[in-house]
Amino acid sequence: MRLRPFALLALCCATPFALAAPTPAQLVARLHVPPGFTATLYADGVANARAMAWGDHGTLFVGSMDAGKVYALRDDDHDGHADSVRVIASGLKLPVGVAFRDGALYVSAVDRILRFDGIEAKRDALPAPSVVANDLPGDTMHGWRYLAFGPDGKLYVPIGAPCNVCDKPGYAKLMRMKPDGSAREDVALGIRNTVGFAWSPQTRHLWFTDNGRDLMGDDVPDDELNVVTAPKQHFGFPYCHAGDIPDPQFGKGKSCQDYTPPAAKLGAHVASLGIAFYTGTKFPAAYHGNAFIAEHGSWNRSSKSGYRVVRVEIAGDKVLRVTPFLTGFLDGQNALGRPVAVTVTPDGALLVSDDDQGAIYRIAYTGGSD
Repeated sequence: MRLRPFALLALCCATPFALAAPTPAQLVARLHVPPGFTATLYADGVANARAMAWGDHGTLFVGSMDAGKVYALRDDDHDGHADSVRVIASGLKLPVGVAFRDGALYVSAVDRILRFDGIEAKRDALPAPSVVANDLPGDTMHGWRYLAFGPDGKLYVPIGAPCNVCDKPGYAKLMRMKPDGSAREDVALGIRNTVGFAWSPQTRHLWFTDNGRDLMGDDVPDDELNVVTAPKQHFGFPYCHAGDIPDPQFGKGKSCQDYTPPAAKLGAHVASLGIAFYTGTKFPAAYHGNAFIAEHGSWNRSSKSGYRVVRVEIAGDKVLRVTPFLTGFLDGQNALGRPVAVTVTPDGALLVSDDDQGAIYRIAYTGGSD
């Protein structure tokens, strides 16, 4: 049968528009990791998966922005894939951050922090939350909050700047409080928006990512990786960016030398979010104590940047090098997924959440002993 010209045109031109976005299973098959590592799908159906926290008995809790939901995942047969994905809370205000301590799950909800006691033991009748804090700033721009407990037993809470760049008292900082919400104090200042922080297993110092400001061009300024080595250090925002770039508006009359420079520059607009130190034993020895950072990816750059997980080799408080670890989320300039957070599993693998795919990937080392 001969096709008419218009039929040939329809046949050849319809194909590109008919290509569907990959499923999480299809995407994980095209992700790239270093030799000896494998990437598999730990879970899907976790809509807008963001921060992750482990319970005491193997439950993975995941915050999200999807209809205010918080998820609980279980891998009871220990095969590296979640057997169940349950919604344990809904209708909350951007419950991105989750943290776990003494049998209780802490959830951020912009101006509130909630606590669900005995959450792992109550799979059917879920506990009503207690309010830890209800007076945090309610701005939604940079108002969703990552949470984590430090080695001091205190809950660390960021207060992001409610703007691209502004000088507003009470914002752009990282604070901490006791688990009951009392005894609040500032830890670090001059932070535009951190959506990930963790403590070095070597020095116990706090490391955090910070997203650089927008609207200064494709390549300026870099996102930052910072380390806190003294109380109330100031990291520059809004006066100085990436350690050496005065802000066009707020940097007049200021010197970047007056602020703490970043431990590493991570690239402009890569949207560096979650960070985790590798504390397991299954990766080769060269990876022990390294940090892994999820780069959510640029939204306003002419050529996309980020969309990957990077490995950060650190000695003490010095960054030795930053190299790609998990890639494949970009197909040309088409984003197929967006990494958000990183956590180490109890069995020594690495999990990466992807809010675009609503999925969590598992990175394991299968290459034998090093």
